[in-house]
Amino acid sequence: MKHILCYGDSNTFGTCPYGGRWDEDVRWPMVLQKLLGSGFLVTEEGLSGRNTVFDDPMVEGRNGLRFLPVALRSHRPLDLVILSLGGNDTKSFFNASARTIANGIATLVTFIRRFDYGAGFPTPKVLVVSPIHEDPDIEHSKFIAFDSSSYQKSLELWQYCEEVCKKQDVVCFDASSVASPSPVDKLHMEKEGHLALAHALHPIVLDMLR
Repeated sequence: MKHILCYGDSNTFGTCPYGGRWDEDVRWPMVLQKLLGSGFLVTEEGLSGRNTVFDDPMVEGRNGLRFLPVALRSHRPLDLVILSLGGNDTKSFFNASARTIANGIATLVTFIRRFDYGAGFPTPKVLVVSPIHEDPDIEHSKFIAFDSSSYQKSLELWQYCEEVCKKQDVVCFDASSVASPSPVDKLHMEKEGHLALAHALHPIVLDMLR
């Protein structure tokens, strides 16, 4: 059995643009589970509002680095961690550039690789999924922490994410190449986006864990 942890934000959690949460047959980690089959166990660890390394002044518990050791230890053994964060780092009050956000992702990658998993537990491989772009009109959405600069940063993030991943010799994938935000809430994926992302990641995961 190969164990995979999907560590991400609301689009990993499966927030539905129409309210609530997408069902298991829609959320990309669960669709990935179905595609991979019985020889794999995919664990969802998505949280709305989670970012890479920042303490959110509006809501507690959203610093991805702070919770990461808990997730890594509680879900052992792990063969692969799929890291899908960065979108929430574009919120205006963090004042972080796309390059800074990418370095936050790199910090998490380093932490995963250096974490003490304990005797008898493997160190997992890492697959970085750079987030989808935000809607150009995100500043007029219900998510007041995002503004026009957030959208621009989301467009630039893949470039820097790819750069830091190459330096760390980490496999990365650009989610914006197969999915986009819903026009309904301008931030979260529709059903088609979840399915497309799962199908895009499927061969990558198989190749990494063969």
